[in-house]
Amino acid sequence: MPRDRRERTTDEKKYRGSRAQAGGQTLQSWTVGALPLINSLLERIDLESFLEKHLPPDDPRLEIPTACGLALLVRNILLSREPIYGLGEWAARYAPDLLGLTSDQLEGLNDDRIGRCLDRLFDTEVPALVLDVVRHVIQQFHVSLDELHNDSTTVSFYGAYEEAAQEDRRRGRSTLAIRHGYNKDHRPDLKQLLYILTVTEDGGVPVYFTSASGNVADDTTHRETWQLLRQLVGRPDFLYVADCKLASTENLQFIHNQGGRFVTVLPRTRREDAQFRGRLVTSPDAIPWQDVYDVTDEQGEVVDRLRVCLDSGTSSEGFRLLWFHSTGKALRDAARRAKAIERASNELVRLRDRLLSPKTRFHQRASVAEAVEQVLQQCEAERWIDVEIDEFEFSDFKQARRGRPTNTTQYVKRVSTRFSLTFQVNVAAIAEDRASDGVFPLITNDLEMTAEQLLRAYKRQPLIEKRFSQFKTDFEVAPVYLKSVSRIQSLLCVYFFVLLVQTLLERELRRALAQSGATSLPLYPEGRSCRAPTTRRVLDVFDTVQRHHLSGGQGPDTFITDLTPIQRQILQLLHGNPSHYGRSSG
Repeated sequence: MPRDRRERTTDEKKYRGSRAQAGGQTLQSWTVGALPLINSLLERIDLESFLEKHLPPDDPRLEIPTACGLALLVRNILLSREPIYGLGEWAARYAPDLLGLTSDQLEGLNDDRIGRCLDRLFDTEVPALVLDVVRHVIQQFHVSLDELHNDSTTVSFYGAYEEAAQEDRRRGRSTLAIRHGYNKDHRPDLKQLLYILTVTEDGGVPVYFTSASGNVADDTTHRETWQLLRQLVGRPDFLYVADCKLASTENLQFIHNQGGRFVTVLPRTRREDAQFRGRLVTSPDAIPWQDVYDVTDEQGEVVDRLRVCLDSGTSSEGFRLLWFHSTGKALRDAARRAKAIERASNELVRLRDRLLSPKTRFHQRASVAEAVEQVLQQCEAERWIDVEIDEFEFSDFKQARRGRPTNTTQYVKRVSTRFSLTFQVNVAAIAEDRASDGVFPLITNDLEMTAEQLLRAYKRQPLIEKRFSQFKTDFEVAPVYLKSVSRIQSLLCVYFFVLLVQTLLERELRRALAQSGATSLPLYPEGRSCRAPTTRRVLDVFDTVQRHHLSGGQGPDTFITDLTPIQRQILQLLHGNPSHYGRSSG
């Protein structure tokens, strides 16, 4: 069960850096790492000032200001992702001034205080806080808002969370319900919350987030999100890009009527989709295609050729509907289908063996049909495999009475109904689907953008998938070591600021690298080049930097680990001063 606190043993108590004594002199060492880089960005974002502006006033007796505690949590998640109960031990390894703390505050740092910081964040108007911070970031870093990408993911929880089973209100604020739903981590056994994120095309910078109860459907979240984005942008005509959950009539009409623009994929369940794919089966030669652009690899070889149908039409709502074909997607579709058929066939063979086993537990035709359906659904092969359930009588003999059998033992004949399976690949269905391999429809209300512009806009949707990947891997949002749903909601807000900081660091470094004329940095082991530096790799590069303070001699001296050439190069690209790196900010 997740929990906010853990008992600490004596040898786990906090310490201030590390200390060594010899010959009347004392050497004290602290970790510096990448903290100065993060602090520089936090200062430009002015996060603590915005937190102080929006948070309820602190109690004067509070040892650690709430804004300072939340900023500390941002630093921790960026650098090492320690659980809240281990935050004190983690912070004690670092120079206090680089964490925005005094030595006395560092002594008083514990999980209770950070938990109360999260409580106070829950009590504030989080959307207003997020919008204020992002508006400042947009101006400070010159982020373009012409094209925004939206998607959602799930945060899974390992625990019962019975107190959070229903939406509720605490201290005048709404709480979310941690419930079962469509789990995007493929863990239907776990409860979840929905995490909804919007990023820019300009560097994938996160500009807004919200969270919803675990059983909320994605298609119901777009209208509220779009309205908030309109407040942020200050105009409605930005391009809103999302997956097929956006493509409901209500969502599309709402954005269109408000003067907005959208691009999304038409779902396979729509009638227009079935009609066009039917044309590809019956009269493929009558459909005109035009090349849009080619995708090549590093050697210049074409790995994907994209085309658009010149005979595209409109959706039932009257919006522009364009059909595209991708040779790369065609190969992936065929491979996915073949894999699904192979997997389903293997599972059906195993099921058939279970049916014919002497100890089979399948005695009803309905239970067999249910097992078959489950196999086909899990393998996503319902359309391509036809299964017949064969029924036959099975006879065996059993002793009429208990005991060791003898020459005079009598046997009773038993007749039972048994089942088997016969299945075959549906060749006709495969042929029909093969005709539309690589085909996908985009729906938009923009009448000015060319087919290539629309396609490239949609192809930038993986920007947000990258952020979700970092959210779940680099920063390990799960497991969440909290029980209170209000603190969990606040922690998800902290994670938004973490994503914002790491994205801006990545964006600033890549832009500086491009402006310098260099094509890569030797960030990988053995000095191997990296063309697209990531925040995670940059933070790792600075792991070895420490600050040492020698006292007890003629005078106190402070030393910083000599920076490596790559560390110096990164600092120069980010307009930092290597000679000041890691020194006291006091």
